[in-house]
Amino acid sequence: MADAARVNNRGTISRNFLNTLKDSFPAVAVITVVIMLIFPLPTVLLDALMAINLIFSLLVLLIVLYTQKPTEFSLFPTILLVATVFSLALNVSSTRLILTRGSRFDGRMIRAFSSFVVGSGGNEGIVIGFIIFIVIIAVQAVVITKGATRVSEVAARFTLDSMQVKMMAIETEYSSGSISEEEAQRRKAQVQKESDFYGSMDGASKFISGNVKVGIFITAVNILGGIIIGVVMHGEPLGSAVTNYIGFSIGDGLLSQFPALLVSTAMGIVVTRAAAAGNLSDQVIEQIFSRYSKIYWICAGVLVFLAVLPGFPWYVLFPMAALVAFHAFRIGRREKKTADFNKMMAKTGAKKEKAETAEISPVVPLDALSLELGYGLIPLVDKEKGAELLERVQGVRRQSALDLGLVIPKVRIIDNMILDPSEYCFKIKGVDVGRGKIRMGHYLCINPGTASGELAGEKTADPAFGLPALWVGEDRRDEAERAGYTVVDPPSIIATHLTEIIRRHAADILGLQDTQAILDTLRKEYPAVVDEVLREGKGLRVVEIQKVLQGLLRERVSIRNMVSILEAVADYAPVSKNIWFLTEKARQALGSQICHQYADDDRRLRVLTIDPELEQKIIDSKYETPSGIVAAMDPPSQQAWIRAVSRAASAVRGKGWMPVILCSEAARFLVKNSTERELPELAVLSVPEIVSGIIPEAIGVIRPENQNVNSTGSASAGSVA
Repeated sequence: MADAARVNNRGTISRNFLNTLKDSFPAVAVITVVIMLIFPLPTVLLDALMAINLIFSLLVLLIVLYTQKPTEFSLFPTILLVATVFSLALNVSSTRLILTRGSRFDGRMIRAFSSFVVGSGGNEGIVIGFIIFIVIIAVQAVVITKGATRVSEVAARFTLDSMQVKMMAIETEYSSGSISEEEAQRRKAQVQKESDFYGSMDGASKFISGNVKVGIFITAVNILGGIIIGVVMHGEPLGSAVTNYIGFSIGDGLLSQFPALLVSTAMGIVVTRAAAAGNLSDQVIEQIFSRYSKIYWICAGVLVFLAVLPGFPWYVLFPMAALVAFHAFRIGRREKKTADFNKMMAKTGAKKEKAETAEISPVVPLDALSLELGYGLIPLVDKEKGAELLERVQGVRRQSALDLGLVIPKVRIIDNMILDPSEYCFKIKGVDVGRGKIRMGHYLCINPGTASGELAGEKTADPAFGLPALWVGEDRRDEAERAGYTVVDPPSIIATHLTEIIRRHAADILGLQDTQAILDTLRKEYPAVVDEVLREGKGLRVVEIQKVLQGLLRERVSIRNMVSILEAVADYAPVSKNIWFLTEKARQALGSQICHQYADDDRRLRVLTIDPELEQKIIDSKYETPSGIVAAMDPPSQQAWIRAVSRAASAVRGKGWMPVILCSEAARFLVKNSTERELPELAVLSVPEIVSGIIPEAIGVIRPENQNVNSTGSASAGSVA
C-alpha cells in the first residue's frame, strides 16, 4: 500500500510539473528571446536554435498546406509575430558572435549552410552565395510578401464589409425558424472568427515585409562592420577579412531568410485560399488535373513539337509528352461517360416532350423528391458499373412504405454541374433538404462506441446524422472492420441519408393527390370506412384527412394502419373537425403501435413526467391561430422550459434510454409544439395512448428548481430522479 501511494504521489507530482511547464512555456519563450537580444549565446546553443527555427518554419508551412479551411489555423497571425521576432533575435545573436570572434567563429549551422548553398570555395563561392542571397531576398520581398500583403488587405476589407450582411442573414434565418438558436450562435461565432482572422492577417503581413528589410540591413552591417573590425581591431589582412566576413554574413543571411521564406509562403497560401475549403492537394487534383482533356492533348502536342526540333533534349520531352497524353486519354474517357449519361437523361426528357404540344405548359411541376449528383458521382448510377445506387434507392422506397405506410414517389436522379464533383443534394419539391460529400474509392468509418484503437484517416462527419467519422482508402477497409468500426460504402451513405430525409420530411412529401390515391385504394377493400369518413354533411374533406396524416407523419408515426386511423376520425368527426383534436384521437387509436415503438423488449416504457404546476402553465399558454393551436409562453418562460427539457433529456440519454415525455391529453400537443424547433427528435405521449400490457416507468420529473415560478414567470431547469 505504501509503495502504491508513493507511485501515485510521483505520478501526481510529474503531472503537476508537466502542467506547470506547459502553462509557463510562452513566458519562458518570450524571456529566452529577450535574453538572445541582450546576452551573447554559445555557438552550440545558437546552432540548436537555428535548427529549431528552420524546422518550426517548415512545420508551419506543412500545417497550412494540410489545413481544411484557412480560419481553422486561427493562431497563424500570432505565429507570424513569434517566428519573425525569434528569427530576428537569432540574427542579432549570430551577428554579435561573428563580429566578436571573426575568423575564429565556429557556428556549424552558418558555416555548413553557407558551404552547402554556395557549392564552391574561394571568391567564386562568395559571389555565387551573394547572388543567391539577393535572389531569395528579391523573391520574398517583391513577389511573395508584396502579393500576400495586398491580398490580405483586400480579404480583410471585404470580410469586414460583408460581416454585417452575414449577421443579418443569420438573424433572418433564425427568426423564420429555419435554424435553431444554437446553430445561429455557431454561425455568428464563425463569421466573427473569420472577420477577426483576416483582420489580424492584414496586420501580421507587415511582420514579414519588415523582417525582409531588417534582414538586408543586418547583412550589410555584418559585411561592413566585420571588415572594419577584422582589419582595424583584429589586424587581419584585407583579403582574408573580406572573404571571412562576407562568407559568414551570406551564410547567416541565407539561414535566417530561408525560414522566413517558408513562413511568408505559408502566409501567401493562407490569404489566397480565402474562398476555398478542404485539403489543398485534393483541390489541386480536382480543379487542375481532373478536367479539360483538350488542354492536355495540346500540351502533349507542344512537347512533341519541341522534341523534334534540333538541339532540344528529345529523351526528356518524348517521355513527358507520353505521360501527358496518357493523362489526357484518361480524362477524355471520363468526360465521354459523363456525356453519355447526359445524353441518356436528355433522351428520357425528349420522350416526355414528344407527347406535349409545341407550346410551353403554364405549369412547371416540381419533383416530389429528387437527388442531384455532382459529375464525380455519376459512376454510382452508371449501368455499366452496376448502377448500385439505383437499387439502393428502390430498396429505401420499399422499406419506407413498410415503416411509414407512405409510398414514396419515384426519386428523380439528375446531374447538377453547379455542385462540387463529389457533392450530392436532396430536394423536396425544389427545396434543398440535405446534402453531403462522397469520396469515391473510399469508405466512411463510424465508431459505434465499441471500436478498439485509433484509426488513421481523413476526419469528416456522417451526412445523415452528423456523427464523427473517417474516410479511409479501400486498402484499409479490412483493418477498420477488424477494429470494430462501422464501414459504409458510398451508395450506402446516400441510401442511409435518403432514409433519414424521408423520415424527417414525410409530412412534406405527402400531398393532396397522394391522400386521394390512398383513399381510392382503401375504398376497394374497406368501402364503408372510407364512405363514412367522406360522407356529406358530417364527414371530412380530403384536405382535412391529409392534415391529420401529416400530423402523424411529422412525429414519425406510421400511417400504414389506415383503417384504424379513419375509423377514429369517423368516430370523432361529428364531435369536432378540429385537426389537432382529430390527430390526437388518431394517435390514441394507434396507441399500441406507438407504445411498442418506444418500449423496451420487456414492454417497459421509461418516461419523463412534467411537474403538474408546470404542465398547467403550458396548457394555459394555448393560443389558437388560423393554422392551429400553439403554445404561446412568454420568451423567458419558453427558454427556461427548453433548458429544463434539454437537461432532462440529456440525463436520460446518458443512461442509454430514449427520452420520452408522458403528459395529459390536453398538454401533449402543446408540449410537442413548444419543443419542436429545439428538440425535434423528442417523443411526447399522452396518458390515453398507453395501452394495457405496456408498463410505464417514470424515470424523472421535469420541474422548476424551487417548485415555483420565479419573478419573470419562467420555469428553471428540470431534474431527473
